Amino acid sequence: MEDNGKLGNGKFFLRFIIAFLMAVSVFLGLELVAHLNGWAHMGVSDLKKHQTSTSADFFRQFYGFWLGFRAGHLVPIVQALSSFYVVLFIALSADRLLQCLGCFWIKLKRIGPKLEGDPFESDYSRGPGLNYPMVLVQIPMCNEKEVYEQSISSVCRLDWPKDRLLIQVLDDSDDEMIQSLIEGEVFDWSQRGVNIVYRHRSVRSGYKAGNLKSGMNCDYVQQYEFAAIFDSDFKPNPDFLKRTIPHFKEDPKLGLVQARWGFINKDVNLLTRLQKINMSFHFEVEQQVNGVFLNFFGFNGTAGVWRVRALEESGGWLERTTVEDMDISVRAHLNGWKFIFLNDVKVLCELPESYESYRKQQHRWHSGPINLFRLCLPATRASKIPFWKKANLIILFFLMRKLVLPFYSFTFSCIFLPLAMFVPEAEVPVWLICYVPLLLAFLNVLPIPGSFTFAVPYLLFENTMSVTKFGAVVSGLFQLGNSYEWVVTKKAGRWVENEPRAAEEGEQKAGAKRRAKVIDQEEPKNKARKIYKKELGMALVIVVAAIRSLLSGRRVHCCVLMFQGMAFLFVGLGQMESR
Repeated sequence: MEDNGKLGNGKFFLRFIIAFLMAVSVFLGLELVAHLNGWAHMGVSDLKKHQTSTSADFFRQFYGFWLGFRAGHLVPIVQALSSFYVVLFIALSADRLLQCLGCFWIKLKRIGPKLEGDPFESDYSRGPGLNYPMVLVQIPMCNEKEVYEQSISSVCRLDWPKDRLLIQVLDDSDDEMIQSLIEGEVFDWSQRGVNIVYRHRSVRSGYKAGNLKSGMNCDYVQQYEFAAIFDSDFKPNPDFLKRTIPHFKEDPKLGLVQARWGFINKDVNLLTRLQKINMSFHFEVEQQVNGVFLNFFGFNGTAGVWRVRALEESGGWLERTTVEDMDISVRAHLNGWKFIFLNDVKVLCELPESYESYRKQQHRWHSGPINLFRLCLPATRASKIPFWKKANLIILFFLMRKLVLPFYSFTFSCIFLPLAMFVPEAEVPVWLICYVPLLLAFLNVLPIPGSFTFAVPYLLFENTMSVTKFGAVVSGLFQLGNSYEWVVTKKAGRWVENEPRAAEEGEQKAGAKRRAKVIDQEEPKNKARKIYKKELGMALVIVVAAIRSLLSGRRVHCCVLMFQGMAFLFVGLGQMESR
């Protein structure tokens, strides 16, 4: 039943785009006939004169009816929608601008979490190594042969007393070969004296949440005070725990310390360069500002450390959504726990290098929050946190950033603007379709000035991605078949430059395993690029609208639409992996 739901939802959206394309094509054909016959410059009354039974007169009369209908009924609707989108723009840009100002203030005043002195030489000193709290490190993974070795290797090199650290490799792989490789890697490190265990689930229930929950249910976890989580493609520096754990000592109500992500492959192709802009804004602005001024933000699911008591008191990992990280964040926030974000602690990872992988990732990241909002709303209303925190959670965190933003991007650029070109009597200001989107784009690239040259491509790509994001939001809002879909993001398995090799006797084995893995991963050089039908359909819709705007003399509108149509075409033809 679930598969049918996924298929039906995707087919419905594609059929909607095809129907939309057919409709605008018919009306473009009508306008072309009208221009060729000079009807476009005649009044409605003139078009209705000299009625005969010829087919040419029939079309002329129909065009006259169409002119009267759009002037009397469609123009007010378009004008009202134009005003509506102005209001949405003001709300979205105000939110972005306030966040950017907050980031500027943080940098100007150098605000942020700081450590004083040596935290490991204070009142923790009760004996050798006992000033270090007990830490559990979890590495959830599933069929990720490309990255398991380097992930485990990085975590096993964490600078922390071995008797105060336990590493859990939580494997959900259903491929027996991959299982044996991961288990063998764990065994190798355990032979070197690392306190590491391998756990495998035969049934992948609850996806990542279920995997983490199974690890936390072990009896021995009760003796651990903190739990650090790293996804399988994350490579923490050896000093990660020493730069994060000490913050918990200062505040007993601190539940989460989140580190920033860094990207090994940020310049591999056009797709990763544009992703870098989005992720940089998210960490540099959203996470940092919310952490400093609100002590709350969404846990990123990895590269973070939780106080185990905060997890337990907030209900632990639940399997009700695909955004288990955001779920536990909201529940911990409602229970009064505080979060801090460390912008100066960076953990390297990979960005999706293929559009197919990125699109699936974005579907999960946008359907999950809306589904979670429906689940968390009753608890948010009933919670005892201050009213302003409830308002921030409901209005800004969920509605504005998770619902309104993708709604605005898709309906404005892909629905309203193309349709408005077929009602030339309605005024659609140039600043609304040109300067407003550019302003939002420039606010996004502010954290990384070196990416200003990518502002326009970033804007066009984000509008293109709005098809996927809006579809995901609809799935999550109405709990359609693919709202609870989790597809593991494909990794390339890129290694960090100057990464330390396996030590002594394990070095040659690790090198041989790495070479075998590279050979196994090799893909045919002439692999055909995938075609994306929804994006191609929207490309044709927007190009048709651009031609219509040119017939009305709207040259700026035509240029904006044509550029956007070319962006949809570029993505639809699978060219985003271009280097």
